[in-house]
Amino acid sequence: MSSTPPPSPLDELQKRFSELLRSGPAADIERNVKALLAQAFQRADLVTREEFDTQVARVEQLERRLEALERRVAAAQPDSRGG
Repeated sequence: MSSTPPPSPLDELQKRFSELLRSGPAADIERNVKALLAQAFQRADLVTREEFDTQVARVEQLERRLEALERRVAAAQPDSRGG
């Protein structure tokens, strides 16, 4: 006659937590957590990934323009090594 060992306290906790998540209040908790996170992100003045990528592209474009202008200025200046 074989008997299964009793569930460990961790297994029991996991089982109860899973049952809680399936019940109605868990949906309310999830909704409240999402609302709190959204408020925190808004207060932190975060931007979306799309906005970030747009700004990165703009900075890269400005860097290329600056490099081109620097090359033009350097080419227009007389050689400073003497002559």
